[in-house]
Amino acid sequence: MPALFTDRTDAGRQLAAKLAHLARRSDVLVLGLPRGGVPVAYEVALALGAPLDVFVVRKLGVPGQEELAMGAVASGGVRVVNQEIVRAAGVTRRAFDLVTEAERHEIDRQEREFRDGRPFPNLRGSTVVLVDDGVATGSTMLAGVRALRELGPAAIIVAAPVMAREAHRALSQEADACECVLVPEPFRAVGQYYDDFEQTSDERVRRLLRVAAARRSGEQARYARLS
Repeated sequence: MPALFTDRTDAGRQLAAKLAHLARRSDVLVLGLPRGGVPVAYEVALALGAPLDVFVVRKLGVPGQEELAMGAVASGGVRVVNQEIVRAAGVTRRAFDLVTEAERHEIDRQEREFRDGRPFPNLRGSTVVLVDDGVATGSTMLAGVRALRELGPAAIIVAAPVMAREAHRALSQEADACECVLVPEPFRAVGQYYDDFEQTSDERVRRLLRVAAARRSGEQARYARLS
């Protein structure tokens, strides 16, 4: 089948149409998963008139079975632990702490890269739209939802242009809502649904976040003058 999306910008605009019911709501905040989720999230935030930020989440993989998540760490100082996996895999406290420390260092590095010193937003009571450019297994997005719950949002909406059916089912059960443009069966690699799926650079992520912040500041100033 032909690719459904020209690039992440096009994908974000198509995804935004699925979220139009959230437009101009003061409680909505859009969070993009870096790196590829941020260009998609930028278009969603622009269409909804909502603030944009980045949410860095890192799975805590079982040593020697790194794809098996025993928890996650994320922006905002969050850590979630899957005690069932920890016990079943026989992970010691020291081994868990070593993995956690390594992933926290990566969180800190990405936060420095992307935030320009901005503090992480207060999510309590917000409706958070968590965006990626596509979801295959859903493990990272699932970890992100569980981490976000620790920060007290009123609702979490998972959104991506394309999702595998099993991931869509799992995320629909974990999040308050799950929105996407396409749930293909059978599912291929996420990049197969894009004409242009080149890697998103750190610089592009920084630039989009800066532009979104500047636009938001400009809109708030304009509304203040009109009120």
